[in-house]
Amino acid sequence: MVELIYRPEYASYDFGRDHPFSPIRLEMVLDLLHDLGVHVEPTACPKAEREDILSVHSPEYVACVEALGRGESVEDAERYGLGTPDNPIFPGMADAAAWLVGGTLGAARRAAEGEPRNVLHLGGGLHHAQWSNASGFCLFNDLAVAIRALTESGLYVSYLDIDVHHGDGVQALFYEDDHVQTISFHESGQYLFPGTGGIHELGQGMGRGLKINVPLEPFTEEESYLDAFDRVVPRALGHFKPGLLVVQAGADAHYEDPLADLMLTTRTYEALYRRIIKLAREHAGGRILWTLGGGYSLLASPRVWTLLVLTLMEQPLPESLPAVWVERWSERLRKSLPGTLHDANPAFDPIPRREEISRRNKTVVRRLLDSLSRYWL
Repeated sequence: MVELIYRPEYASYDFGRDHPFSPIRLEMVLDLLHDLGVHVEPTACPKAEREDILSVHSPEYVACVEALGRGESVEDAERYGLGTPDNPIFPGMADAAAWLVGGTLGAARRAAEGEPRNVLHLGGGLHHAQWSNASGFCLFNDLAVAIRALTESGLYVSYLDIDVHHGDGVQALFYEDDHVQTISFHESGQYLFPGTGGIHELGQGMGRGLKINVPLEPFTEEESYLDAFDRVVPRALGHFKPGLLVVQAGADAHYEDPLADLMLTTRTYEALYRRIIKLAREHAGGRILWTLGGGYSLLASPRVWTLLVLTLMEQPLPESLPAVWVERWSERLRKSLPGTLHDANPAFDPIPRREEISRRNKTVVRRLLDSLSRYWL
């Protein structure tokens, strides 16, 4: 059983028509669920309070976002990562981000306090935002606000990030915190924004050994990805024994994503979701807070996230998508959408250097586990 969190105000988090982080992605998911006949009655959580946001962001930075959202000029706004191509200024930006923070915070409280133990926030996942600056389409770090609230209630939290980009903001905000374990699977920062997430980033002080990164080679396919996941995540969760699992379920590791180079398919995502649910039952009392995140292919991300909703609701997965949905969105987007929930099998031509990529990933995982072994005794 799963509870869904959503409200129409999330569409106000909009950097503009040509920006990749588009609210259209979520509109497509909700529209597809409707056309599939899936009855969805999401819970509407309140907007986050300023005090909630200040739990992970500096007062100066929050004031800057608020002022820019009101149309006021701020000297040297780019110092805060604002007014850049990644994070352009738009009216009401502070309120828009606060709605998403409120959704993730409310979802966290529901996942921690009662049934159902799976709570999916249809939004959020803004994992790049830092203490005093925006980064990578992320203004306020909703995940960090929620995790902070959970740890202040006494819970130990494991954060699992399957977005193709390193979950750098969440890691940085809890780098010395022994109540928070972070695990990020991402394309290596040698090739991809934000350029961090190496296996040597293990945390500091009491948090040492609790910050875990699995940087993967470009063009990593399902077999190698799942092999790394199976070698790292069960051991990490078994060692930490969290009270709750927080998952950033970005869809941008899909092979069609235009901003990255991993080669996952919808079948990989289904396998990941089922693994995560099983591991949460074994190590976290079944409690999971899910958010969305990155995912910039309009051909792929809506299908990946619909697959997540259907899996959590324990609904059968349809072979074909409703023709009316495919036609409506193909016309609106002026491109031909797939007619099936799952990708074709095979989804793409064989990848050159496949064995070499797999071998390099195995080496990275082996070195990571060697480094972690001293903390897992």
